[in-house]
Amino acid sequence: MRVLAIVHEDDAGPGVFGEAVQARGDELATWRIAAGERCPEDPHGYDAVLSLGGAMHAHQLEDHPWLVGEHALLAALADAGRPVLGVCLGAQILARATGGSSATIQEPEIGWYEVSVNAAGRDDPLLASLAPGFAALQWHSCDFSPGPLGISLATSARCQQAARVGQRAWSIQFHAEVTLADFESWLDQHLAEPGQGDSPPDPEALRASTRARIEDWNALGRGLCDRFLEVAAGR
Repeated sequence: MRVLAIVHEDDAGPGVFGEAVQARGDELATWRIAAGERCPEDPHGYDAVLSLGGAMHAHQLEDHPWLVGEHALLAALADAGRPVLGVCLGAQILARATGGSSATIQEPEIGWYEVSVNAAGRDDPLLASLAPGFAALQWHSCDFSPGPLGISLATSARCQQAARVGQRAWSIQFHAEVTLADFESWLDQHLAEPGQGDSPPDPEALRASTRARIEDWNALGRGLCDRFLEVAAGR
């Protein structure tokens, strides 16, 4: 299959999702939409689309005009029943594009947080094997709410964590794709620019705990992406 990854920041790429694509022998193309790149080909022509994370917020359309086009694209893909997987920012864009919403949450989730898989999630092809719950690596100050055609699949104590629109479009708030190198890049940026954006209370403790847990977390991420690609392949 041909898979498109929509990348909003250089250190928030497809990560282990890219590894899952390549392990299957599928083709991965990246589109750095926020950098002003043109999509390598017609985005409607890919077999599956990944919309990844970023520090910007899905509702900041005036600050980031390219968001308007991505909202329209994900709305059209979901409406056509095309396979889409949105992560963090991508999850929020997909939710908004399909009649839902996104908003700033009272307290950010940065670090490891417990996620509970609900009854619908236990029957979902991507989330079922993660029931009844799991600890997820997070970095976000906004959340999303699915629209009228969406169904909640998982939550944390603070916000929505996973939802599905139709049978082949998913939003996940947690960073199942992130590599250790990318996550440590986020930590290093916040240490270099204290006070710029939301930061974990103890970055070095988070670094240490993430180094200890990242191997298992990356295995979970590869598995989740592989299940998404199985759905995209019609299996």
